[in-house]
Amino acid sequence: MGLCLPCMGGAVKDVVETPDPEIKRRQLAEAAERRQMEASSRGIKNAYSVEQKKKKQEEMEKRLAASGSGGEGGLRWQVG
Repeated sequence: MGLCLPCMGGAVKDVVETPDPEIKRRQLAEAAERRQMEASSRGIKNAYSVEQKKKKQEEMEKRLAASGSGGEGGLRWQVG
């Protein structure tokens, strides 16, 4: 019971060949990228706006780092 013979009609056509390892690797990488994109945008209505805010914040941090006065940070402590 349960013998699977390739001589059965149409059985050869139903066999699925495994893809080349390079093709499979590329497909897995693409799927991982899609999952990351979906996960990063989950819960965000306007992903473009979030990216713009992030870029603007990075620019502000770069400006502050470039205009820093000798690493003092701009804060002064007064004792007494």
